[in-house]
Amino acid sequence: MVYPMNWNVTEGQGLRIASAGHAVFAATMIALGILGFFKGDFAPVWEPVPKGVPGREALAWLCASISLAAGAGLLWQRVAAPAARLLLLWLLLWLLLFRVPNIFLLPAVEASWSGCAETAVMVAAAWVLYAWFAAGGKGVRIARALYGLTLIPFGMAHFIYVKQTAALVPAFLPSHLAWAYFTGCAFIAAAVAILIGWYARLAAALSALQIGLFTLLVWIPIVAAGSKDSFQRSETILSAALTAGAWVVADSWRGTPWLAANEPRPYSERW
Repeated sequence: MVYPMNWNVTEGQGLRIASAGHAVFAATMIALGILGFFKGDFAPVWEPVPKGVPGREALAWLCASISLAAGAGLLWQRVAAPAARLLLLWLLLWLLLFRVPNIFLLPAVEASWSGCAETAVMVAAAWVLYAWFAAGGKGVRIARALYGLTLIPFGMAHFIYVKQTAALVPAFLPSHLAWAYFTGCAFIAAAVAILIGWYARLAAALSALQIGLFTLLVWIPIVAAGSKDSFQRSETILSAALTAGAWVVADSWRGTPWLAANEPRPYSERW
């Protein structure tokens, strides 16, 4: 199996760890699978699914099974490649069947774009892992571009729902409205940088850090305070999953200088 240069891949006792982001993402998928079985319903990454979808309950169990099996498989040497392929195909199918149609049906509703972007982050992460383990590094650029596109709706949501975003800014920070605008601009700036390959590694890492900080400073404290709001609980889990996904994509630039003004060709394309 061919790995991208400059990657430290651990292969011992059957384990296969390409990066810290890979390990966290795999653990996240395992946790989502366990949560799905515990709830007997869809974990937040797969929601929302219309109530009228045929076989909805069976579909929820299937999502939980794939999350758990693929997450565990991503950590196991012999099955990492097929696990990455399974997860990518399932997430891509989910994106095309349950997210993309909303953009055409309700194009003026921001939630249609954000929902599509959230699933696309997970697709991009699975695509990076598939490229590492099953495709010899090919396809990473597509995954990166997809991730870059997802950051645009995230940024726009901060402007469309600026008051709601400002209300979520931790109390110890001043100028809540300014932070709402700043983080929205940061997402869009990162999207542009990634899409044109200009300081792309830095942009991807900072965007992943920003999503992670939302999880740590906004959603986890809300849940820890005893919130029983199902939306807030779901957003916390979803934000954690998006952090893991963004981390995997950011890790795909490992070995590239942080301040590289132009993105070099992937190693697989140089051979």
